[in-house]
Amino acid sequence: MTLLNNQQKQLLFDYCIGLTSEEETAEAKALISSNEEAAEIHSTLKAALAPLDSLEPETCPDDLTESTILRLNNFARSSQLRLQQLLATEQARDVSTKSRLWWNLGRRVAMAAVFMIVGGALITTFNIISNYARQKSWQYGCRAQLGSIFKGLSNYISEYDGQLPAVATTPGAPWWMVGDQGKENRSNTRHIWLLVKRGYVDPADFVCPGRKQKVVVRFEPSQTKNYNDFPGRQHMTYSIRIWCKKPTAELLSQRILMSDLSPLFEVLPQDFSRPLNLRLDKDLLTLNSINHNFRGQNVLSGDGSVKFIRVRHFGIEDDDIYTLQDIRIYQGNEVPCRETDDFLAP
Repeated sequence: MTLLNNQQKQLLFDYCIGLTSEEETAEAKALISSNEEAAEIHSTLKAALAPLDSLEPETCPDDLTESTILRLNNFARSSQLRLQQLLATEQARDVSTKSRLWWNLGRRVAMAAVFMIVGGALITTFNIISNYARQKSWQYGCRAQLGSIFKGLSNYISEYDGQLPAVATTPGAPWWMVGDQGKENRSNTRHIWLLVKRGYVDPADFVCPGRKQKVVVRFEPSQTKNYNDFPGRQHMTYSIRIWCKKPTAELLSQRILMSDLSPLFEVLPQDFSRPLNLRLDKDLLTLNSINHNFRGQNVLSGDGSVKFIRVRHFGIEDDDIYTLQDIRIYQGNEVPCRETDDFLAP
């Protein structure tokens, strides 16, 4: 068995707490699957971090989160600055004899080593804490937003005689063209857009706080009447269930309604005249949503509960919520054959 170097061990640690990029995540997974020591370290770290997932704190306000992170970083920087000042003071002292010079030199070298180790450890520790705090804050913020969407949906249903928001849809029509404003419905998001258009949900609630993307230009509620769908993909970073038939109230409460954006449809053609032709590969069958740096995804159920899951399989059937059973090539107009086959898209 090949022993791991320090860089590989650091990669495994970063992967376990969700700090790796897409390329680093793939590298960590390959390392875990091919090296026994890596697999053991991964298992140990996950077991050690597991109790943190059971915590259910209230959503931390963004201003408090940012304030806490800023204080941690400032403390780390001030500590490092103080250590540098102490080192500079030692270096400025006069030396009178050769023996005194060598004694001071050894002392300064030892102090410098201690300062570097302590300062580096402080910065690294606070950076890890800061990143972890941000991830958790985004996770709970996303959960709160999905809860707000469900509240708006419930209000809509109660005011429309138990009917779900719906628009006319032609059988076999595509469901992936988010942002298309034509007369025909070619998007799975036009139904839920009615919650925004009729004032039941704030449009900002449809953008996951953990989503790493360019700043989205917000639009005023008065502008919604000009749109038949979300203005663009950047305004809708969740995936919605596609039903095989019109759901009943009982069926609605038992199934998943929404989740963080599906990794299958992360990249879609910008030109709607081009057909969608997506073939699943090994990565697309295992990746979690990018919304939370591939660490997992929040899912909203029909009973109003929201849960963060670290795998894509959910429920009694242990079904992959982002794929259809026995389908490996998607053209963007597929629907489930049965309601037990969860499928959230695009």
